[in-house]
Amino acid sequence: MVAAIWKRAAAAAALFLGRATAQTYTSCNPLSSTCPADTALGMAIDVDFTQGEVNSFTSSGGSPTYGEDGVTFTVSKSGDAPQLTSVFYIMFGRVELSLKAAPGAGIVSSFVLQSDCLDEIDWEWLGADSTEVQSNYFGKGITSSYNRGQFHEMGNNQDNFVTYVIDWTSDRIVWTIDGTAVRTLQASEAESNQYPQTPMQVKFGAWSGGDSSNAQGTIEWARGPTDYSQGPFSMSVKSLKVTDYSTGSSYTYGDTSGSWTSIQSDGGSINGNLNNAGTLTTTAVAAGSTATGSAAVPAGGIGGDSSSSSDSSSSLPEGWVMTSEGKIVPSGAGILRPTYPVIFIFTIFATLAGTRRFWP
Repeated sequence: MVAAIWKRAAAAAALFLGRATAQTYTSCNPLSSTCPADTALGMAIDVDFTQGEVNSFTSSGGSPTYGEDGVTFTVSKSGDAPQLTSVFYIMFGRVELSLKAAPGAGIVSSFVLQSDCLDEIDWEWLGADSTEVQSNYFGKGITSSYNRGQFHEMGNNQDNFVTYVIDWTSDRIVWTIDGTAVRTLQASEAESNQYPQTPMQVKFGAWSGGDSSNAQGTIEWARGPTDYSQGPFSMSVKSLKVTDYSTGSSYTYGDTSGSWTSIQSDGGSINGNLNNAGTLTTTAVAAGSTATGSAAVPAGGIGGDSSSSSDSSSSLPEGWVMTSEGKIVPSGAGILRPTYPVIFIFTIFATLAGTRRFWP
């Protein structure tokens, strides 16, 4: 039975990866519909991508490769937009990644937390400048203004791996680079109804904001156009640590408010693991961040609009759980060390249904 399920998942992956356009979108917006529950992480994981792929993340938009630099996302031609998306969600939490950004005018490396109702928290690196990174956030998919982003000066981010952290609670978001806090957003300081506060998936990859098919404003923001003859252009992630500050097996929207207080946990509690918020460590606070102003920054960074949709169904057999290394295995496997058992919804359909599309 298990082999048959994996065979169907592989066939589904081949079907979707064969499409010309990789997509990231939300299939069901809980602010306007009654949607299926989101599979919760409910624990902490530490993924070492130098050891290969893990099945708690699925790929789309291209084929990431694995090696001594971890997982690598390469853009070599128009339409390339490889990314990984988690099959799980976190409800407040901490993510830490070791990343080397892709070079190249118009090339964008992105790391995004995104919810079904299009709350977002982002890191974005523009290949045209190796000495800065952008932080950004969006709430409920509202993009009537683009004044939420900030650029932060840093050392070279394309030649070496750098550690980035997003630490997210109901009260504030902190972005840090190698232990230095470069930005803190208090919930009270966010624009009205714009503070991200709903269950998020983890997404990261590379794409071409400078592609000629994109809107002119996006090309300019990405400092394009992209000259593919100068490529290929590669971004790598060596490791990823994710801590969910809530517990349980799934998260459900209790109403259409989009407020964190309406989110319900099945088998756990919201903020039930908040004591692990103490793992946030900063050694300094940086100054001199620059707002992005009115630049046409695409919501989500991993590009595109969110008007598309897809249906999803099917799940793994009951009893499958997550290990601390980010692997989904049968509950009887001897290598299990889960903090909280989790039953995962895991097919390529389910993953793609929870994402928005890259730019073609």
